[in-house]
Amino acid sequence: MAESVIPPVPPVTVPVVGGGTFPVRRIFCVGRNYAAHAREMGHDPDREAPFFFTKPADALITGGADMPYPTMTSDLHHEMEQVVAIGKGGSHIAESEAMSHVWGYGCGLDMTRRDMQAEAKKLGRPWDMAKGFDKSAPISDLVPAFDIDPGKGHIELKVNGKIRQTSDLNMLIWSVPEVISYLSKLVELQPGDLIFTGTPEGVAACVKGDVLEGSLDGVGIVKTTII
Repeated sequence: MAESVIPPVPPVTVPVVGGGTFPVRRIFCVGRNYAAHAREMGHDPDREAPFFFTKPADALITGGADMPYPTMTSDLHHEMEQVVAIGKGGSHIAESEAMSHVWGYGCGLDMTRRDMQAEAKKLGRPWDMAKGFDKSAPISDLVPAFDIDPGKGHIELKVNGKIRQTSDLNMLIWSVPEVISYLSKLVELQPGDLIFTGTPEGVAACVKGDVLEGSLDGVGIVKTTII
């Protein structure tokens, strides 16, 4: 094997409850997967198929570490989400087989430069930098799937101890099996892929000093402080 011309990039991993780590390959995020959130963003949730955007693996923040307030924005928003960890790859996965590809679950925050996103949408430009910036994805430790039902469970985000987002996974427009099946027609999923499944209503701006604490029944807690 040829010698690397730069130092090797260390792998990105997420801690696993009970020990061990989950190596992360890619992060896919589902847009507007709760009807109420779609409406608060000015869209009709009944007239579109699921769509996806990505974040780089090294956008993850683990262990409750602080999140720096990003540059080039004055309107940083939180989006609390269920996270699905893929343990077995595949393409054109049938919905009936989708759950066999899931290793486990977590919960995470899809942090968004909302002003940058809005400007990009207005100009018809990509909004990658509104979503995929450094340290834009705080995440909880992951738990193995076992008996977890990915289609129900209370999801909530508190900011400085006050509830900001609250819903249930049974409000997802596209279920986890549907998301996995559809996404696998667009790309070949691989072990180590993460899927953020969308956020409920209540997204809003954060400021420096805010403490964000999200929870998902049976899965865990994601926490970060904006600095």
